[in-house]
Amino acid sequence: MFKIFVIGIGYKPLEEKAREIILKSGVILASNRLLDVFTRYEEYSAVKERVKVINNIDETIDFMKSALNDDETSIITLLASGDPLFFGIGRRAIQDIGKDMVEIIPDLSSIQLAFAHIKEPWDDALLISLHGGPDPNRRRKLEYRLQDLPSLLSVQTKIAILTDKVNNPTIIAQTLLDAQEHPQQFDSALKLYVCEKLGYPDEKITWGTASVIASQSFADPNVVIIISDANNRKHGRSGIITANKSDSGTISDIRFGLTENAILHSRGLITKDEVRAVTLHKLQLPDAGVFWDVGAGSGSVSLEAARLFPRLSVFAVERDEEQIKNMTANRDRFQVQNTTILHGQAPDILTELPSPDRVFIGGSGGSIGAIIEMISNKMKRGIIVVNATTVETLNLTVEAFKRAHYLVQVSQISVSRMKSIGDGHFFSAQNPVFVIKGEK
Repeated sequence: MFKIFVIGIGYKPLEEKAREIILKSGVILASNRLLDVFTRYEEYSAVKERVKVINNIDETIDFMKSALNDDETSIITLLASGDPLFFGIGRRAIQDIGKDMVEIIPDLSSIQLAFAHIKEPWDDALLISLHGGPDPNRRRKLEYRLQDLPSLLSVQTKIAILTDKVNNPTIIAQTLLDAQEHPQQFDSALKLYVCEKLGYPDEKITWGTASVIASQSFADPNVVIIISDANNRKHGRSGIITANKSDSGTISDIRFGLTENAILHSRGLITKDEVRAVTLHKLQLPDAGVFWDVGAGSGSVSLEAARLFPRLSVFAVERDEEQIKNMTANRDRFQVQNTTILHGQAPDILTELPSPDRVFIGGSGGSIGAIIEMISNKMKRGIIVVNATTVETLNLTVEAFKRAHYLVQVSQISVSRMKSIGDGHFFSAQNPVFVIKGEK
């Protein structure tokens, strides 16, 4: 039966099964780089006449499909780097050829070997690939971009990166530094490891701060591991997250649930904790995309959203200068690099923004109908959530949603908080808030 064997090479001798398959293969496919690796294997001399070099992935897949139609008894080996299913060609082979026709025999992954070299566990690391950049035609939910790294470091203490010639260690380190308001403070809290040419005779491990790595150049292929000093993070010496105090202690490790006391605001103008939690739930935020926070105030909703989803592009719009200052301070304090703050009046300021996937309207300045109409014209599908404190705003919002053909849900959030009075306690009611969700 015809079968494609995708065999990983590069880091250890071939196991017996892989060796037998390669020796029996009618064709062995390899890129130029993998051919260079394969020539160091003892099996190469016996099969070198059967090696076919193709450097383009699509052409490789087309060749295998053609072979599938021509000969149902052939064995084809496709050489891959390390583990073919770890950001490798194994995924494409299975998708395009079919699971029944493909067998994967992995080597070690470069990430696995890199962590072994630096003697660090990797079960708590975020593993990402910047190799080749995200393919817009095949973008997957777990893909990240170079510009996502600063925000990812606000919630991750260990990141391993497969690089390429464009997204190389020097550029990665410089990107981290450029995103910081205080690069020197930030730099002291990070250690970067660059693992060059793993599996080659001249493999090399270099480590240092971001500024040290940014000043050097490195040979391909390589892997970058970023480790944040968790002790510095907790004691406020890191530029990644500054440790602050809330009612319940430090917040440096809190992913969701910042209290009002932890967020700089003025005159009590902030979306209260309980209402914020319901609002974020109603928004059903995606892992990546565009989120508008209109009438953002102190930016409490934007702040929580940006920290929860580092790949989400957040645009926070506010007309009040004092609140703009609060929002900017909160963004810098918590190092949410995926947030853009805009000073201006909605809906006019919204016209130049990228089309949103989700919108929160915390304040409308009396223009709720015009804002919803404008958003509806830019967002063909998505969710808008509006917080209203008056019945009049509730009615105007529901009417605007209906005109724009949104499905409408309304919840009234009534919160009472316990307070002390002498030796006893009582509950003090806060103003109820209407949470209005429009979806289409």
